[in-house]
Amino acid sequence: MVTNLCYADDIILFANLEAELQELVDHLDRVSCEYSLLINVDKTKVMGSDGIACHILFQNEQLEQMDMFPYLGFLIPEDRECMREFHTRLNRGQVIRASLQKIQKSDSVSISTNIQLTEVLVWPTAMYRCESWTLKKNIDAFEMKGLKKILRVSWTAKKTNEWGLNKAGVKSELLDTVKAKKLAYYGHTMRKQGSCLEKEVMQGTLPGARRRGRPRPGWTT
Repeated sequence: MVTNLCYADDIILFANLEAELQELVDHLDRVSCEYSLLINVDKTKVMGSDGIACHILFQNEQLEQMDMFPYLGFLIPEDRECMREFHTRLNRGQVIRASLQKIQKSDSVSISTNIQLTEVLVWPTAMYRCESWTLKKNIDAFEMKGLKKILRVSWTAKKTNEWGLNKAGVKSELLDTVKAKKLAYYGHTMRKQGSCLEKEVMQGTLPGARRRGRPRPGWTT
């Protein structure tokens, strides 16, 4: 079992039990002291799976438990769902899109130029780290909403998506772009020589039976 992930100046610890995690934290504290390394207690957080309470002490202080933790620009929730990250990314894309309203309303800027600005400025912000998402129909809705903004079509006009694509002379591409990025990431991982953690996560299965209810969307679906 993987118990830690080490980055340049960050360490993530994993454990199945609270006692095991406490042991890992204590060991990290002892080794850090031996090499005169200081750990910022205020920036050290703990997160349980599915809302399980976890009481971990570090340097005689109880670590704050989070239900969601931003790490390297990615939101990691305790329920391991990507919906929060997905909606957060779309909202950030909306902010960039809103900042382009003056340009989109200008008669001196063509529709094709506005579409290119959207693809260069809005899409990369909204689709950041999309390789880890499960595919969502909301991606098409996000693209079409932006296109209708460029065409200055009110939502009360009840124009179809096909009408908007024909009016702008373009095809729906955002969802296909996300699929291409996912496949490229998968291919890059599978071409790695030998065994690695990423391959095990993509190809492996978890032991036991899943919980009752509708199955969660898979990474490949």
